[in-house]
Amino acid sequence: MSRLTRRAFQGAGLATLAVAGMGADPLSAQLRVDITSGRVEPMPIALSPLFGASAEDSSLGAAMMDVVAADLEGSGLFRVIDGRAYIQSPAELQDVPRFADWRQINAQALVNGRIERQGANGLGVEFRLWDVFAGSQMRGLRYDGERDNWRRIAHKIADIVYERLTGDGGYFDSRIVYISETGPATRRVKRLAIMDQDGANHSFLTDGNRLVLTPRMAPDGRRVAYLVYQSPAPQIYMRDLSSGRENVLGSFRGMSFSPRFSPDGGRMLMTLASEGNSDIYAFSTVSRDARRLTTAPAIDTSPTFSPDGQRIAFNSDRGGSPQLYVMDADGGNVARISFGSGHYGSPAWSPRGDLVAFTKIKGGMFHIGIMEPDGSNERLLTRSFLDEGPTWSPNGRVIMFSREDPGTDRTRLFTIDITGYNEREVATPQDASDPDWSPLIS
Repeated sequence: MSRLTRRAFQGAGLATLAVAGMGADPLSAQLRVDITSGRVEPMPIALSPLFGASAEDSSLGAAMMDVVAADLEGSGLFRVIDGRAYIQSPAELQDVPRFADWRQINAQALVNGRIERQGANGLGVEFRLWDVFAGSQMRGLRYDGERDNWRRIAHKIADIVYERLTGDGGYFDSRIVYISETGPATRRVKRLAIMDQDGANHSFLTDGNRLVLTPRMAPDGRRVAYLVYQSPAPQIYMRDLSSGRENVLGSFRGMSFSPRFSPDGGRMLMTLASEGNSDIYAFSTVSRDARRLTTAPAIDTSPTFSPDGQRIAFNSDRGGSPQLYVMDADGGNVARISFGSGHYGSPAWSPRGDLVAFTKIKGGMFHIGIMEPDGSNERLLTRSFLDEGPTWSPNGRVIMFSREDPGTDRTRLFTIDITGYNEREVATPQDASDPDWSPLIS
């Protein structure tokens, strides 16, 4: 994607409010969604369409606010007030809002702004976030970019609003790489696919002629590692998303699988299976040297780095059943962390470092769960015929996973909040599995 620029914005006639909008006003600081509890009462928020000088610009401004609305409502933390209740028009909002009109419809926060063309394909967008009850501006920013990137600008606006009103970082300007599936169960065609986190801008990265699995996005969001089934042994490939070029990571004896990048992108964890044993290796993406980290006579797999790169969580049956373990990044100080009933797998370390997500099989049912890195405070968030493959949003608050429906044999993607509420399906053109969530796009 092309580069977007942003800057703090103070518009004409709003100088006194813009000073308060930089966060100094104590009343505006009190307007915040409480996300520390389980079921959250969504905050009522008004999103006025962006004002444009032409009908075409106004139409695009309305479409952008529709994207912002879908992002915020999809988080489960906001309730967007129906635009038919708005008393002020986008044109009238180019001056200071009449806050009494917005209090009348119970809006606690208001977002408005304007959109303008810049040359043949340029776009400038200004927006403001207002605390309606305090009557003050909370944020004011301007984005400049290409017109084709209007959806991304909308996601960035949603991220700013989310962050200012929750205290957590946003996660909307991000992408999902996953496996798209078609065909009968005995002849499943699996293709590598990528899309925005809301399902827009969908595209296929492979043609389906080869079986591909477990895609993992690099921290820079520009590369994807994945498993390719081929002769003489399945191997991990890396694809550059800009050029489309792919390369096998190395020529290993046996099968290599379960790739996972380090936080700095310079290393990759993988599993190598040879002579009936599976161990975890650290592979340098620069020197292409591989270092063995586990040596137990067991299946050690599904490694995932902590966000500081100092520890690794992984799955192993060295204790007699599949359980979760942690170890130092050099393979030392191995410790088991899962002790509940059932089998554990596919760990994923939260970007915040405070939680590890996992898949659990218990009583014939599958669950997505979370626990602290020492194994304490385990909680199961879902329960179904087959839930698996958890991956974290960039802010560490939402988990995406795949679910198979036994009635239809369909496999789809879902998200759920770490509180266990707000479960939602993520729309994909075809069946979907093995999702991986990118960091925020830089």
